[in-house]
Amino acid sequence: MLPADLAWTPSKLIPGLQSSWLIGSEQGSGPYLMRVELAAGTRIFPHRHPDTRATTVLRGTLYVGFGEASDDAALVAIPEGAVYVAPAEMPHFLWAKDGPVLYQENGLAPTGTVPVKR
Repeated sequence: MLPADLAWTPSKLIPGLQSSWLIGSEQGSGPYLMRVELAAGTRIFPHRHPDTRATTVLRGTLYVGFGEASDDAALVAIPEGAVYVAPAEMPHFLWAKDGPVLYQENGLAPTGTVPVKR
């Protein structure tokens, strides 16, 4: 699979976010692999996933925080080539603070994204 062959889908909820499933799907079962591209400045609200996800930053620096409310002071810079893990059901939030970001996530489906309600 080559990068030029990926089918990107823009988010309906988050302007500046698009994603592409490489292996599997949210509704499937078993391993999945997806890529997410964030435009510079894009923020992803606090949310959780039912499965543990390992995320590798492929391009740029992704800022990640854990908790039920966005808190810029809690953000940690995840540079290109680094990996972070979001445990199942752990609320977290993201920001492409310094420029565009491309990252890759993997886990076990079925999965999904559930916004944190405050």
